[in-house]
Amino acid sequence: MAGNESGTRLPRLENPSNLATPGGHYSHVAIANGLVFVSGQLPIDAQGRKLTDASFEVQAGQVLANLKAALEGAGSSIAQLVQVRVYLADIEHWPSFNQLYAGWAGDARPARAIVPTGPLHFGFKIEIEATAML
Repeated sequence: MAGNESGTRLPRLENPSNLATPGGHYSHVAIANGLVFVSGQLPIDAQGRKLTDASFEVQAGQVLANLKAALEGAGSSIAQLVQVRVYLADIEHWPSFNQLYAGWAGDARPARAIVPTGPLHFGFKIEIEATAML
């Protein structure tokens, strides 16, 4: 972790170049004490295009690609995931997501929560945040 003038340890904050610039006052990744914290990833491609009108499967695929890019940009990987939190605008998408996620995660089986939320920002159907090890 980086320090500041007072000697206080600070997390390392990163925004991998293969992700869109954050749309708010946050970083895509914060690294502290050997852990990688990935901010909620939305279905926004690397050029900043919001996939609001795309199908759930396309949105979920983009979010999982963003999560992988954030992990790898921080020096981590899917295999090093500790916990994944998935927010679904409609719980009816759970079976489809679970199938996509299983293929994406492979042998990795981190702790996971799926939370039905109702409407998400910009009308998106899914958001995912995660914690991994370095």
